[in-house]
Amino acid sequence: MSELIAYFNGNFVPDSQCNVHISDRGLRLGDSVFDVERTFNGNIFRLRDHLIRLYRSLKYVRIDPQITIDQMERIVQEVVERNEHLRGPACDYLVEQRVTRGSGRTVFDESTPTVCVRLVPIDFRRYAHFYRTGAPVVFPRTRSYNSESLDPKVKHQSRLNFVLAELEAADIDADAYPVLLDPLGNITENISANFMIVTDGTIRIPKDEGSLQGISKRTVIDLANQLGIPTITEDLQPYDAYNADEAFLTTTSYCVLPVCKVDNRTVGLEVPGQVTKQLWAAWSELVGVDIVEQALLAAESKR
Repeated sequence: MSELIAYFNGNFVPDSQCNVHISDRGLRLGDSVFDVERTFNGNIFRLRDHLIRLYRSLKYVRIDPQITIDQMERIVQEVVERNEHLRGPACDYLVEQRVTRGSGRTVFDESTPTVCVRLVPIDFRRYAHFYRTGAPVVFPRTRSYNSESLDPKVKHQSRLNFVLAELEAADIDADAYPVLLDPLGNITENISANFMIVTDGTIRIPKDEGSLQGISKRTVIDLANQLGIPTITEDLQPYDAYNADEAFLTTTSYCVLPVCKVDNRTVGLEVPGQVTKQLWAAWSELVGVDIVEQALLAAESKR
């Protein structure tokens, strides 16, 4: 397979040439923001929405990428187009934009930002089987950042707490997805996904105060409205998850992934649940790809 092509600091280069110096503040201090989309049959899903969020994050942390949002959109599209011939059957890409402040001893030093757009083939093997069985979730001891310290609406690279949470969850269940609580014990999010539960036919969603404003979360809400499924945003605690009829994770790659148990407590009577199945069908119709079938086929082909 030929090497994927990426955009790095003004040039289209082989992915292996996307390298930063040790002095880059993104590497040294996590002084960086990013966003990630995916393709469905080679088409990028909700690209503009992701880029709007990226540029809001950049504005918040006061990094000037020296590229307009329209220019970034064209760059992302070109990166996907340059790699389309490498996309195999039943395969799709994650599309990443990463921007750091560049090199500099202090935040006030003049520096040239590092801007990278690259693709990663989706590894469906990581989660495809959970469409059938449901994924386990653990609430670890490590907490989300307090929103007074770091606003969760910013998609930032300062993620050591999520890494520690993943290690803690793996100590309990090697397959578990950690979902963090905030300092008050309210449910927030996974390292790359929003967490939702279903009670009496209503989708219940943790408040934005502790969670990223996920594009996939917004898609779930939009689809639920079309399907006539009520949604509510509120503070949720582990008690609510333990007693839910359904629970699921939602993110760019797997869209909606059912949860079978939380902290070793079985969730609901049926996995996947009826609301989850309705969301799968509506999402698949929206993107023109059967999201579950694609993942299962791709994972089987890689065995």
